[in-house]
Formats: sequence, structure tokens, C-alpha cells
Amino acid sequence: MRAVVFVTDDEQAIRSAVVKRLTRQGHRAVGYESGEALLEALRHELPDLVLLDLKMPGLNGLDTLKNLRQLAPSAMVIMLTAYGTVQDAVEAMKLGAYDFLIKSVDLEGIDPVIARVLDVVTLRRRLADEQEHRESQYRLSHLIAQSHRMKQLLEQVREVAENPKSSVMLLGETGTGKEFLARVIHHNGARAAEPFIGVNCTAIPKELFESELFGFERGAFTGANQRKLGLLEKAEGGTLFLDEIGDLDLSMQAKLLRVIQERSFRRLGGTDDIGVDFRLITATNRDLKKEVGRGAFREDLYFRLNVVAFELPPLRNRVEDIVPLCERSLVRFAQEFGKQVPELDPETRTLLERYHYPGNIRELQNILERAMIFCQGRTLMASSLPAELREETGKQMAVTTAPGPEPVVRVEMKLGQQSLADVEGAIVDEVLRLADYNKTLAAKHLGMTRFALDRRLKKSHDE
Repeated sequence: MRAVVFVTDDEQAIRSAVVKRLTRQGHRAVGYESGEALLEALRHELPDLVLLDLKMPGLNGLDTLKNLRQLAPSAMVIMLTAYGTVQDAVEAMKLGAYDFLIKSVDLEGIDPVIARVLDVVTLRRRLADEQEHRESQYRLSHLIAQSHRMKQLLEQVREVAENPKSSVMLLGETGTGKEFLARVIHHNGARAAEPFIGVNCTAIPKELFESELFGFERGAFTGANQRKLGLLEKAEGGTLFLDEIGDLDLSMQAKLLRVIQERSFRRLGGTDDIGVDFRLITATNRDLKKEVGRGAFREDLYFRLNVVAFELPPLRNRVEDIVPLCERSLVRFAQEFGKQVPELDPETRTLLERYHYPGNIRELQNILERAMIFCQGRTLMASSLPAELREETGKQMAVTTAPGPEPVVRVEMKLGQQSLADVEGAIVDEVLRLADYNKTLAAKHLGMTRFALDRRLKKSHDE
């Protein structure tokens, strides 16, 4: 990495030699003849690394280091001296110096130390960037919601995020972003500074789930050689997210219900009740009402979990969001692959908007990542998209809607390739979209009863 290095030494020959050496290595190095000059420079620019002489007239190295920590707390510092003592080294380390070096004529000894320091600086930068990205990506103001349905959903999410205790259930197909929305709720509420603990209920074997959730005491069972904290304790003060809650077996459902009711639990092998405070967010792609009806999910637990429920629409039902989602993802993939951010070719845009996305946002991300690998130049062409996407989209009806007080739906039919049923299905889908999937309103637009529309949709789904 290219670093900014301030070299402070009262000996001009040594100072110049170090600056030249670092400059040849590709760094931006600046020399200062005193501690006072260094501190003044810190008021205008913050370096990554400071090489600081211990013995200088005026403000010595240790006193300079004390003042430096207030002006540049994150700067790495290496102390330099021609005749240092152990006591000096210990004092410098206490004040936050990274290392302590004896100056030599050839200066080669500083190279490996500087390399180690810059590795730490690089890691710090990466962690800071990741932290900033993690925090910013969950801000409600950064979320993409061009469609009316998503705008409405995020307004409700904003209100729920401000209530740190209400349980939330997230519903929707696989890949619609349920875990992402759970993190949005967490990061935009009073619990944002506390842990977010997520677990997929299908990823942990049934026989191990209880010990993972509650933890255990030493000796609770064979192999329990020491106490282990469970997910409930790890989520203390924060959020516990249980994904695919519909796959939790009935015995664990009963135990989870008790925790929600009592707000306490016991570790396996323990005798003490442990109080817990966390927000519980659950998610499922199943219809839990049906699961309750057939006895696969406890009704009392369902009502406990279903305090606030959000249903995330599939991507095909929020077409207005597809291109903005693509544009944001392309920026990220361009950075990862070291490419220019491409524009979407009009044909590419049309194909992406018309595709059905059975895997929803997760599938869209995979499509765009693959497309970026094969993209050449500043435009993402349709040829970079997967062949199956181009083929499936080519079979779909071309439907357009002319905006206005009375929108007009137009359908293009390929003679000999598409049937009357295809045309009718395309019209129904488009009218449903325009009605924001309000079936009663869509049926009115289509001049049919709600019952007839439901019957038609069911028949189309069964086919």
C-alpha cells in the first residue's frame, strides 16, 4: 500500500536518508526537524505512520508522542534512537508506540518493521471500510424502493424499528431478502449497538439445536468439558433472528415459547434461571397458518411470533426496483473485479425487467456477478447474461403500459409462437401489477369477479 509517513529527526542527514528511502518505495514521506514542527503539521494532515526520534532538542520524543496521541490517535508510531534504553522503550510502548528501533547507518533495519506496520494499517483500513459499508447498507435511506409496495413496506419498517421490543415475523419466498430486512430493523433501532445473532433453523441438526440455543454447563452431557454460552445469551440486549422458523420441530417450539413468555431460560445442566432481553425476529417462506392447521406448528407460538408481520414481495412483483438494484450491484461488482462500472444496454435492461426470477434478489445478484465477469467495456450487453435467461425472457409476452389517467395495456403477440392463453395471462399479470396486486381492484379493471380471478390464477399456477 502507499502510505503517508512523517519522519521527525533533528539530524538532517538521517531525516533526508529515511525520507528518500521511503519515497523510492512508493510512499509519500515528509521530514520534520523537531517535535514542535511535527505537531503543527498534524493540525493540517494526518499520516498513516510517524517515525519519531527519541532525543531531540526542545520537545523530546516521548513528550511529542503524548501530544501526538491527541491530534492523531490512529497514527502508527515507531520510535527511533541511537542509544535507547529498556526504560525508554517501555515508556514509549505505554504511550502507544508500535515499535522501538535503534538507528543504524544502512537503515535496512527499518524496512521489515515498516512493512509490518503498513500491514496493520492496511488491515485497519479494510476493517474500517467494511464497518462503514456494513452500517451504511442497512440505513433505511440507502434502501432501494421505487415500487409503491416497497415504499409502503419500508415506512412500516421505520416505525417498527423504533420499537425495540416487538417481535417481528418476515414472510416471503426464498431469496427476497428476509435476513437483510431483519438486519435493517436491528440497525435502525435502539439495539443497533448490540449484537445481531442470526441462525438458520434448518442448518443446525435437531439434536443439537437445544444446546446451541440455550448453551450448557460443564458436565451437562458427555463431551461437555466446559460451559458454553448459547445463542440466547449472545443476543443479550440485541436481536435474535431465527430464519426458517417453520422448520423448527414441535418440542423446540414449546421450549422457545416458554422463553418468549418468561423472558428467561436455563442452560442445559443448569439450575439457575437466566433473564434475557432481546428482540426476536423470525422468518419463513412457509404459510404458517396452514402449518398450524395441519398440526405442524404450535398455534400459541404462532400468535406470539406474529405480533408484527411483513411480507416481502417477490422481485417479479416489484419491477420498478429491478434496474436500480442492478445499478447498485454493478458498482459493487465493478469494484471487486477492478473494472469500470458499466451502463445497461437497452436490450439488457428489458431482459432483466421481464425475467421471472424464481430465486428473487439472490438470483439477480448471481446473474449480475456472472455478467460482470464476461462484460467488456463500458456497456453491459445482453450477450453477457446467462443463456437460459435470454431464452426464457424471449418466450414471454412483450407487454407495455402507456401511462396516463386511464393507462392503456398493449401486448405484442408472436404469431405461431404464442397462444391466446399466453396473451390473456400476460394481460392479467400486468393488470395485477398496476393494481399493486390488489386482486379486488385488478378484477374490477378486468371486468370479472374476484372469485373468477382467483380461479384463473389458481388454474395458471397448477399448469
